[in-house]
Amino acid sequence: DAASGECLHTLKGHQGWVTCAAFSPDGQQVVTASYDKTARLWAAASGECLHTLEGHRGAIFCAAFSPDGQQVVTASDDKTARLW
Repeated sequence: DAASGECLHTLKGHQGWVTCAAFSPDGQQVVTASYDKTARLWAAASGECLHTLEGHRGAIFCAAFSPDGQQVVTASDDKTARLW
């Protein structure tokens, strides 16, 4: 909780450093990117991992939702960006 400083959830599952985290436009999901070559979608309310996005051949440094929250873009040191 940003107002109280209380940790609401710890999002565990990545096998490498987490490089980026962002909320979906509606605040219902969080996307994280990692050195483990995956991005993960999480339920913000519960902290549950909803999906693991796999396919990059290098660390993912950035991930973001589209303005309507229907897609995610990831950028990797494998010299690609992917739309999911």
